[in-house]
Amino acid sequence: MPPFVCRLLIHEYSVDVAALSYSLLSCQYAKLNPLPAIVPKVHLDDNAEVTEEIISASLRQALNQYCTLQAHDGHWPGDNSGIMFLMPMFIFSLYVTENLHSVISSDHQREICRHIYNHQNEDGGWGTHVIGPSNMLCSCLNYAALRLLGEMLDCDNGALAKGRAWILSHGSATAVPQWGKIFLSIIGAYDWVGNNPIFPELWMVPYFLPIHPGRFWCFCRMVYMSMAYLYGKKFVGPITPTILALREELYNIPYRNIDWNKARQSCAKEDCRCPHSKVQRTIFYCFHKFVEPVISSWPTNKLRERALSKLMEHIHYNDETTEYITICPVDKALSMICCWVENPNSYALKQHLPRVYDYMWLAEDGMKAKIADGCQSWEISFIIQAFVSTDLIGEFSKTIEKAHDFLKNSQVISNCPSYQKNYRHRSKGSWTLSTIDIGWGVSDCTAEAIKALLLLSKMSPNLVGHPIQEQRLYDGVDCILSLMNKDGSFSTYERRRTNSWLEDLNPSDSFQNIVIDHPSMECTSSVLEGLILFKEQYPHYRCKEIEKCIKNAATYIENKQRKNGSWYGTWGICFTYGAFFAVKGLAASGRTYDNSDCMRKSCEFLLSKQQSTGGWGESYLSIETEEYVDSGSSHAVATAWAMLALIYAGQAEIYPVPLYRAAKLLMNMQLDSGEFPQQEHMGCANSAFFFNYPNYRNIFPIMALGEFRRRLIENQSR
Repeated sequence: MPPFVCRLLIHEYSVDVAALSYSLLSCQYAKLNPLPAIVPKVHLDDNAEVTEEIISASLRQALNQYCTLQAHDGHWPGDNSGIMFLMPMFIFSLYVTENLHSVISSDHQREICRHIYNHQNEDGGWGTHVIGPSNMLCSCLNYAALRLLGEMLDCDNGALAKGRAWILSHGSATAVPQWGKIFLSIIGAYDWVGNNPIFPELWMVPYFLPIHPGRFWCFCRMVYMSMAYLYGKKFVGPITPTILALREELYNIPYRNIDWNKARQSCAKEDCRCPHSKVQRTIFYCFHKFVEPVISSWPTNKLRERALSKLMEHIHYNDETTEYITICPVDKALSMICCWVENPNSYALKQHLPRVYDYMWLAEDGMKAKIADGCQSWEISFIIQAFVSTDLIGEFSKTIEKAHDFLKNSQVISNCPSYQKNYRHRSKGSWTLSTIDIGWGVSDCTAEAIKALLLLSKMSPNLVGHPIQEQRLYDGVDCILSLMNKDGSFSTYERRRTNSWLEDLNPSDSFQNIVIDHPSMECTSSVLEGLILFKEQYPHYRCKEIEKCIKNAATYIENKQRKNGSWYGTWGICFTYGAFFAVKGLAASGRTYDNSDCMRKSCEFLLSKQQSTGGWGESYLSIETEEYVDSGSSHAVATAWAMLALIYAGQAEIYPVPLYRAAKLLMNMQLDSGEFPQQEHMGCANSAFFFNYPNYRNIFPIMALGEFRRRLIENQSR
């Protein structure tokens, strides 16, 4: 059964962003995991004392409910979505390959439309994420997707008319940024002449050059590989009556009168996060005016044919080594089109189509596309750590044993064939963000998985199952060490392969930091903590290399701290997320409140941001402004991150009152079911994409209360 088929809701009503899909999961898995008698929720007033007994009751209630949401294979499914341009890209891909109706049923098409309408802004447009301001990219793509799904622009559809009005009043589709230009060109609603060149021939330059795409960040590399193929082919899908209508509806002037040369450099101000410099504009002009006409003409077009053939070899390799999931939804949508262009009846396309469902999710607000095929491995590592923090494993052993098995079974046990030839890093021993099928190992996913497995290895197999084999831990550590950058930092999927200046040539108008796999403080911290725990249990394995890595990683994290005591978080929102990772890594390396200025400054920063409620709430705008922006209300996950950072830094021993206030707030935020509320999304990437990690809302409040309970018990025993 496809993973999104949980329950079909086809009523026309709007829902709050916070109302996601846990109710669906509760319905699906409650029968598999019967819930014990529910302990009545206790509300703590201002004068109530926070005790170990009260926290224990709160934790038991949370864990009892959380166990019911576990799937049969041991993981916790969830809605890993929030980005609004992904589903339209799938719709475009299925439309031009003539598979839309065979892959997406009419009922589910209706649910897709409902999701798009539910997240339309008041001004008529759509934003990059579900609560973001309108921009041209998402407005054009979602409008076009609705039309391709059969929605009609008429007097009965005011929402569609408002969407068109927003597009036309902000410059029309000629001002859509690069990715929008490419996808509209593919369906035939924009001319390829209006695109800056994406040369397939770039893949044929020597690898030692810093501009070789094999040196780019893997997401950039994979997405632009398919874009280059389609640009080289100048592929246009079937020109249907709907496409002809879009040519008229998306522009202020007749389609035949559009100045595509002018449109090529046009980008709406709402989208222009990475404005092209004069140098870039000059380069793109020369590429279009002089280079592209030469390369696409005889006899040099023979070089293009070779380049396109080489690109398809890489595309097929990526498809096959990811079981046709590919690295991300944008890549998958484009790769399907490339396979169809090469051969509409190909085996590759037939393999692609069923795996579209890996990216689909149905919830109360409609059907949507996830940002990946899931985040199962990433989240389950933290779920295990959260359970361990409560010291209540004995009461939930069956749940943990299933989670343990899932994590052990999710390790990538071999490298992809010819991986170096295809510009891939080793994957043997790694863990992915999601499942083993995708095969792309990630540094922090691997480190957090190793940490979770090592924690469970200290417990009785009768409770949590048998520990993972030592050799597989060694494989994981080998993979991590192979990912270390020269400065001791860690990036995501690969080592940093090229120079920082290459970001100045970023072809995208909208998305920052996409060309290079930049080092990340959070990845570095996860690795630091994982290696320290590994070294404690296996002190003789590659000890000198691990000691050097630990030292360099800790120094890197310390050097990344800002003068005000904060760390900028790359993969979550934002300074509370950064503090959580930085402090837990430094604490594992022996830094304390007493011996580390970094720890003291971090506590001062976090305490200065605590709200009058006792909690923390940080807006996604912190990512964009690179300064802390208070959201105005307390957020359970942000509060938990701040609590954990303060606990690890030693605040509980210095002055615990702020932690008591935060713990009281978290328990009062707890729902009658035992869960914690779904609030604004807390995931982030590239300072541009904001999305939901579905299990964060339960993982981190449980972990924070569990760690705080531990400190209370420790203090009582002194």
